Amino acid sequence: MIKDRTNERGSSRLKFIIVMAILLCVGYAAYLYIPVRYHAYLFKDSMQQFVDIASAQGKPPTWVGEQLTKTLEEFEVPSDAIITPSTLDNRVQVRVQFTKPLEFPGYTYQYEFDETVKSAAFFVPK
Repeated sequence: MIKDRTNERGSSRLKFIIVMAILLCVGYAAYLYIPVRYHAYLFKDSMQQFVDIASAQGKPPTWVGEQLTKTLEEFEVPSDAIITPSTLDNRVQVRVQFTKPLEFPGYTYQYEFDETVKSAAFFVPK
């Protein structure tokens, strides 16, 4: 019972190449996206810290904007980021907006960061 399997040659090799190509594309996308997302997370945490410090020490909202401007390079935030510090209900808040392009072969993804953080209510001086 010998069967002719000439039409089955190479099918597993082709599947392997397709799976590896997909895994490489996903890996490359993660390689580009994860550091940007991580720096955005750290920058948001820094925003919260500066807002809480400003509220606890009675500093004006402009101080928060100045401190964030100094740290833009550290968190790889574009220099054209829009930083809007303000006071609302006796709480300091800051809004930061920027767009960072991530260039993939044949496609450019625009990572948009638009976060607003407010100081904690228990820091509000009376």
